[in-house]
Formats: sequence, structure tokens, C-alpha cells
Amino acid sequence: MAVGKECSMTRPWRAGLAALAGTALALAPVNAGSAHVAAVAGTPAAQVTPIVLFPAFHFTKLVVTVRHQRVDRACPSSGRFQDWFGHPVRGRFDQVCRDELLTLRYNARGTRPMARRFANQRGVTVRVSNYGSTASAPFYEPMYRALLQAGYERDKTIRVAGYDSRLTPDMGRFLPRTKALIEDTSRSNGGRPVQLVGHSNGPLYAQYLLTHTSAAWKATYIHGFTPIAGNFPGQGLLFSLFFTGVNVSDFTYPTTHANAVSSARMFLSAPSSYMSAADPAIFGSREVVLADQTSGRRYTPTDFRRLFADAHLPRARRIAEHYIGFVRFAQPAWFPHVDVSAERGSQVPTAVGVALPNLSVGQLVTADTQFYVRGGDGNQEGITNTAIGVWQAMPCFRFTLRANVGVNHFELPADPAVLRRLVANANRPRSPCQ
Repeated sequence: MAVGKECSMTRPWRAGLAALAGTALALAPVNAGSAHVAAVAGTPAAQVTPIVLFPAFHFTKLVVTVRHQRVDRACPSSGRFQDWFGHPVRGRFDQVCRDELLTLRYNARGTRPMARRFANQRGVTVRVSNYGSTASAPFYEPMYRALLQAGYERDKTIRVAGYDSRLTPDMGRFLPRTKALIEDTSRSNGGRPVQLVGHSNGPLYAQYLLTHTSAAWKATYIHGFTPIAGNFPGQGLLFSLFFTGVNVSDFTYPTTHANAVSSARMFLSAPSSYMSAADPAIFGSREVVLADQTSGRRYTPTDFRRLFADAHLPRARRIAEHYIGFVRFAQPAWFPHVDVSAERGSQVPTAVGVALPNLSVGQLVTADTQFYVRGGDGNQEGITNTAIGVWQAMPCFRFTLRANVGVNHFELPADPAVLRRLVANANRPRSPCQ
């Protein structure tokens, strides 16, 4: 069994040392200034190819409204809070209350399709704030500023297809809502096709759209696709979040048992967690994603059923069997069939798994916690980031996958070279395939 190199972390990962995107721990987001990107040569500002951005995991602003909840009497009965990376936890709803109120209910009975078995807690509604606007995903300000320099305009030629990161793209009316946004963006810009840009988990949602729309629709509305560190086959470290949790507001590990339990349970309830976990069809048993120090057992992606059985989590196993590998991409029938200009980071040490004392839900990461490390972008391992290389076999359509050595997962969307290529690829003529 090939596994990642083991290393002992000297202290827990914290903000400034690590963060989470695409539902796994990663290096802290870059505080980049404006990247200098030249205006598109010979192209009036009003005629640039419009861009629709699909943000990373929990990089979309969500507004949570609570009315007479009965989930936890220790939490406020009613009120409102926002949930997104970078938004501090303050006000009457503490982190545990937020986790509990955002934990989805799952109906294991009946014959409903899997996507219809999940619901918010009673009395809880969740919506995207400023849907379609750059204000809905503020992390990408360096990208927006670079695009403005290249002749783009906020909320006209730059739109944002935000989503509830707990949900998979077969839920929450993601497909019709996103198609409508793309169609409106195209019509508002003289009928020009749109460049889809995604970061981390965002490309999963864009890929689902591209494989659930017709060739005629894509020929009309899609110019091309730029996945940046796309989490297409998932990643190994996600499995540990079912046991440790992580706080979305700042992507740090919980420091109390109550918070670890509430956070881990929230991830266990969210179908997107399983969609973002390493797919054994791609990973096989090439890396250890979790080790139980009590039993001595090590689990690779191929062992996910045994992992959930050993942890006495039968419901998680049923959800995992449906949603692991949910967004298909690796076989010709599931190629996107548009021009693709992909970007990835490389040669950055990346945690892919963790050794925990046992398999109980709600464990604390400590200074002695041991991680398994491989090469990647600091968030996603190389197996994840190179998996779409199979798209090279797409007939007619262009495909490139650029390695950015030493550029980590969060730096990529603000990297000047990445942004220059994004603008150039978005504004070059499409392949004649469409």
C-alpha cells in the first residue's frame, strides 16, 4: 500500500498557518494586492468575454434566518446570522449554535431520490446574499480588481454563481438558477458566450452544469471553462472532518469538545462533504486518509465503507455510497466538451490524512496530532489536481493544465500570471468545435 509520508505537526493548524477550501485544510488565504493585467488588445472594454465565477467551499455569503427553532434551547429562538469564510462569529449565535442550526436533517425512510431526503432544520431558512454579484464572494477581490484593469465591469461582465456549500449541485435548484444567470449574463452583453471560472469546489458545480446541459445550449452560451485548483475527484483530508470538524468562519479546528461535536455532525449531514471526499475510483489505495490509533487500522479511500462501519455511522455510509464520486468527469461521456484552460498549484507539502486516537465524532486536534503529507498545492494533493488530465483526449476542444510551482491553493485566484492567462484564454476565439 502506497501512502503519504508521515510527519508530526508541532501544534494544531490555525488561521495564518492553515485553512480549508474545497472542504479540506489548506494554507492561509493570500492577502494579495491587485494583480496587473493588461486590457485585452484590440478589444473594447464593452466587448470582453463575460465571466461567471463559481466560488470555493463556503466562499459564498449565506444569510441564515431563524424563526422559533427548537434544535437547541440554549440557542436563540429567532434571529439572523451570516455564514461564510472570513465573517467573524459574533452576536447571539455562537459557533455551536450555528453548527447545530446548519446541520441538515436527513430522511432515511421512503423512496424519495437522495437529493430530496435533505432539509434544513425546522424554522431555519438559508439564502445566498447578493446572488450573482461580486459582493456575494468577497474573497476574490484581487481577481475582480485585475479583471477591472482588463476592461471588465462588476456585475455586468463579472458575475458570481454562488451556492449553499452544504448542498450538492443536484439540490437547491442550482441547475436552473445557474443556467438563468449565465443566459442573463450573455444577453446583457450582446449575446456573447460566457467563460466559466471556478476555484476549488466551484469547478465541481460548473462541471455538473456542463454535463447536464445540451451541446446546443453550450454552443450558444459557453465560451470556455477555467478551473483553478478544481477539486474534481475530492481529496483525502476531507474524511477527517467527519470526526474533528472545522470552523467555517476562519477554518480553524475547534478547541472545545462541544464545538468539535457540533462541527463534525454538521459535516456528516452535508452531502457536499461526501462529494468532496477522495473518490476511490481515482485514488484507489494510494494514500492513508485516516488512521485509528486505538485499533491500529489505517483507511484509504477504498476503505470508506469499512471506515463508516467501524465508526458506527451507517447513515454516513449510505450518503457516502451515493455522493462520493458524484460529479463525474473521468470518462469520455462526462468530458465537458468546451475549451478548458485549467490551473493548479504544485510542489507544496499537503496534508492528505490524519491519525486520530479513535473513531468517535468530536475529537480535538492537538499539538501532537499526526498528519500524512504528500505533494500538492497545500490544500489538495497532486492526485486531485492532475486528475482532469484525461480531458486531453477531448476531440477538437482545446485543453491545457498549467502547473504553478510553489503557488498554494489560496494564492492561485490572485496570482498575476494565472490572471493574465485567464483574461487571454477568455478572450481568444473558441475552437471551431462549437
